Amino acid sequence: MVEEVLKAIPVFLSSMLKFILGPLEGYGLHLHFVTTVVSTISGMMVSVIAFTFFGEWLRHVLFKRFFHKKDKEPDPNKKSNRFSWFIAKYGLSGVAFLTPVFLTPIGGTILAVSLSQSKKKILLYMFISAVFWALVFTSIVYLLGRLDVPEILR
Repeated sequence: MVEEVLKAIPVFLSSMLKFILGPLEGYGLHLHFVTTVVSTISGMMVSVIAFTFFGEWLRHVLFKRFFHKKDKEPDPNKKSNRFSWFIAKYGLSGVAFLTPVFLTPIGGTILAVSLSQSKKKILLYMFISAVFWALVFTSIVYLLGRLDVPEILR
């Protein structure tokens, strides 16, 4: 039991930074499926909680100090403006859904906080997304990991 918990700590820590690393590392450490899922969800949610409650402070104190607004017209061909239509259409639920797949838990939470939604709503949507994607990613990794690798690929 203690060995399983100690093995789950790196899964937890790596899931705080990049969600997909949790299932990959859990499989690599031969953790139980449920332990990997719980560690991955916990890692993402610690990042989400931290940046939900301290995201405003970070934006006001740190980002305004280092990043100054420029008085330029937005370029419609920039990638950030191409993604803004998605945020406008799907809002917090879309950001929460895409956070484990494309964004990091930190980046997705900062983006969700910038949408000015309630903290409870951000935590709920991110938790639902974390549970869904942890089950999907961990299932895929554990199922594909059990397949026999052809000799030519070894």
